Parts: sequence; C-alpha cells; structure tokens
Amino acid sequence: MEIKEKIVLDMLTNDSVSILKQQYITIDGTDIKVGDNIRNAFMNTQTERELLKAKLPEEFYNAVIAIWGNSPTIAEPIVE
Repeated sequence: MEIKEKIVLDMLTNDSVSILKQQYITIDGTDIKVGDNIRNAFMNTQTERELLKAKLPEEFYNAVIAIWGNSPTIAEPIVE
C-alpha cells in the first residue's frame, strides 16, 4: 500500500498563496484520505520565496512564481 500526496495551490494571489497537502491511499480504485490536512501560507517576500522553493516540487513552485513574477511584492518584516 503506497501513500501518495496531493498538493493544492489554494487562494493564489499576487501577494500570497495557501498550500494544502493531503495524503491518501488507493484501495480498489478509490482514494482514501489518511491523516490530517497540512496547510501552509506563504507571502511574496524574498525569504518566503526561498522557503517555498525548498518545500514544493518544482512544477508547483513554478506555477506560483508565474503568478508572483520575478520580484517580491511584500517587504520583509522588520524584527526588532
């Protein structure tokens, strides 16, 4: 029995994206969800672009960057 992962790019805008990951198995041609949903949100900052690239398969990352463009649209947060 192989566990597969489904990735959904949800709420993709110029400034952010929500990534939904679900794991499932297939039994007798029927997909059955296992475990909890995993959801992460990313803002279009330089740091989060790099994090997104490390966490997503290339084809999903490229789809996000196609919408986000070549440059971040949000400044890095200032941490005092």
